[in-house]
Amino acid sequence: MNILSILLGVSLASGLSVYLTVLAMGLLQRFGIIHLPASLEVVSTWPVMLVAAGLYAIEFIVDKIPLVDTVWDGIHTIIRPAAGAVLAYSVVGHVDPQVQVLAALLGGSLAFASHAAKASARAAVQVSPEPVSNWLLSAVEDGIVIVLVWLVGSHPWIGFFVAATLAVLAVYVAWKLSRFFRRVFRGAA
Repeated sequence: MNILSILLGVSLASGLSVYLTVLAMGLLQRFGIIHLPASLEVVSTWPVMLVAAGLYAIEFIVDKIPLVDTVWDGIHTIIRPAAGAVLAYSVVGHVDPQVQVLAALLGGSLAFASHAAKASARAAVQVSPEPVSNWLLSAVEDGIVIVLVWLVGSHPWIGFFVAATLAVLAVYVAWKLSRFFRRVFRGAA
């Protein structure tokens, strides 16, 4: 259950902020708050945490700037699902290659679902001229990443149910917002 919980949680968190996910996993592992599988302990090394911290610092600033965050999310449409797949692949460790591939497919799909929900929500917020909603949404996303990584690492059962709920919610939000945008663009055409 611990492996499945971490796989779900880390994949979903990667779709929101892959750099914060890696940094949170590394810091929580280093301070003994969570215990990651041996195949993921590399995230608690200083070089990995420093690179993740640097990239997260850039993302933290970019996430607060309307339209620039949309470009950032567009670029990360490839990066976040790919990173979610790699992390999920690493979660299962050295097992049957078939299980590793299935984990990577699931991880990439979950990261894409949460990324799609995030990008859709961000696009919906862009119509608001004030910056507060962008900042608030960014803070909520970062909070979800940290709490989710902590939950799946320290309380696997609770983390599993929270991650599963967030996965369903991510798919629902992305689906609803995509329908909304289709109607808007159809109306504009």
